[in-house]
Amino acid sequence: MTLPQIGRYSKYIRPISILMDLCIISVLGFFLFEDLKINLVFYLIYQGLGWIVIAFLIKFYGVYRFTKPIEIISKIIKQGVLFLLIVIAFFPFSDQAIFNAERIGLSIVCSLILITISKLFLFYCLIKYRLIVGNNRRYAVIVGYTPESIQLKELFETRKDYGYQFLGYFSDKKINPEIKGNLLDFKSFSIANQVDEIYCSLSEVSNSQLKDLVEFADENNKTIKFIPDTKEIFSKNLKVDFYDFFPVLSLKDTLLNEPTIKIFKRFFDIIFSLIVIIGVLSWLAPLLAILIKLESKGPIMFKQGRPGIGEKPFNCYKFRSMQINAVSETEASKDDPRVTKIGKLMRKSSIDEMPQFVNVLFGDMSIVGPRPHLWSQNKTYGGKIKKYMKRHYVKPGITGLAQVSGYRGEIETEKDMINRIKMDVFYIENWSVILDLKIIYMTIVNILKGDKKAY
Repeated sequence: MTLPQIGRYSKYIRPISILMDLCIISVLGFFLFEDLKINLVFYLIYQGLGWIVIAFLIKFYGVYRFTKPIEIISKIIKQGVLFLLIVIAFFPFSDQAIFNAERIGLSIVCSLILITISKLFLFYCLIKYRLIVGNNRRYAVIVGYTPESIQLKELFETRKDYGYQFLGYFSDKKINPEIKGNLLDFKSFSIANQVDEIYCSLSEVSNSQLKDLVEFADENNKTIKFIPDTKEIFSKNLKVDFYDFFPVLSLKDTLLNEPTIKIFKRFFDIIFSLIVIIGVLSWLAPLLAILIKLESKGPIMFKQGRPGIGEKPFNCYKFRSMQINAVSETEASKDDPRVTKIGKLMRKSSIDEMPQFVNVLFGDMSIVGPRPHLWSQNKTYGGKIKKYMKRHYVKPGITGLAQVSGYRGEIETEKDMINRIKMDVFYIENWSVILDLKIIYMTIVNILKGDKKAY
């Protein structure tokens, strides 16, 4: 099952916007501060990191197709004021730098003017592009037929600049020809027509139906939003967006989908993997290569196709720990005869996984994330276990919360996989820097102690 790519090319818009902004402040900083006795390389890195941290804190890049221009201006002003404080804070810590208020003010004003122009230009270009070409549309359906859902449908049709294409209502009420079917028809229609967003009227569905809709959206990578009323919804955090003056509730997304977090995590992955590759693998790989070759015939490295982010296939690398065999899609079991003597030692200490730092450097994996499963496991459990497919929302990791919590090794019963998926989903929905660092620390401790399930 391949996850549909929601938003089509939308995933590139924020990274492009971030790069444009960083280029603007870097170029202006270079030309305006070059004669102020500043170490320009250090300063440009400092202000770039400062800009990204502030942007993350105030959600500067949280601009959507329904965001009002006045909100964009408000975000730019907040970002500008805080960035000014970051720039001023640099000078007291630099002995040689000359503080020039006029030059600092000029750089901030010019930066904000250029960023405002570029942001509004990009915003309106995308609107016009959607209107003229009809690309990057979001296909939407509404579950429930109420006055509020009718109002939302009319909004989709009148505000073409939002880029939504309404495909129909789904309701158990048989009162209007626009109703495509009942709630039983909804799932097959959504999959067949590649629906991107589901809008659910809370007044027309029961709590059990609501839970089922949320699980369906999770498993099929579809966005679900709620047309509010007085009904209470489970313990998930909700955020309110306004399409014009129409309120829509949606579940808060994982922080791992935030562009600034993606950049931070990628930066951490690159630095960490380079340290391991240069500091450890550079001497360990030749030593293990000799030992592997002495014991058995075959390649030193073992590569295997695994599902990555969005179920995109990639080659996962390991030091070969088994005899060459024809059943590599079968996971290792206790006292597996395929495992070599040096392989047992490597697997016990997880040294066989070390080449995956190369996968991290290439961008296929992350240091921390859900472990990449075998394709055979995906086929077996993908349709059985709730939220299984959610683990493909992020990059797979060398280590993960499930592994350090004791859910690694052979899957003997379905419950073993259920527990693993619970940990993976918890990690995705509750990510933090502290959690990543804790998992890395616990992984190192487990390696030093030795893991009973590592075989």
